[in-house]
Amino acid sequence: MKTLESINIAVLIPCYNEANTIAEVVTSFKKYLPTADIYVYDNRSEDNTAELAKEAGASVRTAKIRGKGNVVRRMFYDIEADVYAMVDGDSTYTAADAPKMINALIREKVDMVVAIRQEKSETAYRSGHKFGNKMFNFILKILFDSAFQDIFSGYRVFSRRFVKTFPVMTNGFDIEAELSIHALTLDIPYAEINSTYLERPTNSHSKLNTLGDGFKILVSIIRLLKEIKPLFFFSLISLILFLMSVGISYPIIITFIESGLVPRLPTAVLSMGIMLFSFLSFTCGVILDGIGRTHIEVKKLNYLAYHKVFH
Repeated sequence: MKTLESINIAVLIPCYNEANTIAEVVTSFKKYLPTADIYVYDNRSEDNTAELAKEAGASVRTAKIRGKGNVVRRMFYDIEADVYAMVDGDSTYTAADAPKMINALIREKVDMVVAIRQEKSETAYRSGHKFGNKMFNFILKILFDSAFQDIFSGYRVFSRRFVKTFPVMTNGFDIEAELSIHALTLDIPYAEINSTYLERPTNSHSKLNTLGDGFKILVSIIRLLKEIKPLFFFSLISLILFLMSVGISYPIIITFIESGLVPRLPTAVLSMGIMLFSFLSFTCGVILDGIGRTHIEVKKLNYLAYHKVFH
């Protein structure tokens, strides 16, 4: 079996205004992964994050387009390695768990290992974020038959095959959800490992807005659902329109049965129009489902054809 010393490991750290913590993060990962290459991607920080990261021994690059998804896209395109460890630069994740996660990737022959955050103190994980994480985990369980326990964890280890065949579509903090849904869609083997989640150091602030980014993540999940399961998505819309049409037309139908008259012709026309949209929605779902299945099969073939480092 491959060892940590015999493989090329890249630590990827997306950063925006993390001057208070980035040096500590880089130093910690250099300690626990001494043979790894540390890359800090500065997302146009307004402080001296880049300078401090370079002083700590990291290779610093700039991702000019704002948004974590954009940074991850650039990192995945640029860096060549056998194994990739991605972690936030806010010093809330434990570098000591990185060797354990990489060994799990190799030992269990999976392509992604996700750190399940285990908060060390009650204030480490904001209650709003914790509730949102549980809610979205439940949504993914219902929609994608997900077994993930922490889909928004920013601490992950990937195989080269996963990184180089992952088409990054999102731009912001919804990147973690997209990573998880991508694994579920292609049946990519993954594992989860408990990892200590620390409180943010003093003067370090989260860039995640609970409501604003939560809404963006929800929209992103809906968009991915439309692309991955179009038949389900458009059938749901079709059902809603169908029930609306029946609800509007029911009094008219009852009146027609009793008197043979249609007293509210505009309402009847509206009901018929909604019913036509219902059938059109279902038809779109059927057509797009065939196209979507083809796209998924192409992604699977691309993934399976890629060279697997570990055997």
